[in-house]
Amino acid sequence: MWPQYEWCELADQARVEYLGELTPDLAGRVLRPGGECLIKIARGEGFDARRKRVREACDEVRVRKALSSRDRSREQYLLARVFRGG
Repeated sequence: MWPQYEWCELADQARVEYLGELTPDLAGRVLRPGGECLIKIARGEGFDARRKRVREACDEVRVRKALSSRDRSREQYLLARVFRGG
């Protein structure tokens, strides 16, 4: 999930943060124990808190950036593996 960008950076950032908050909840509803998910997230305010929340639900969380992504892009991915369930 990633919002469609508009002209207003503040509104865009709010959408990114909102989707970042929803994704761990969704993963908790649809993943089976031992499952994996890839979460697209923006590096910035709240990033560490969201990563911590994902770490609480999974045994392994890695931060990755796509090779095709621009250097200045804040776009990152959390690769969450071995979902604990619950």
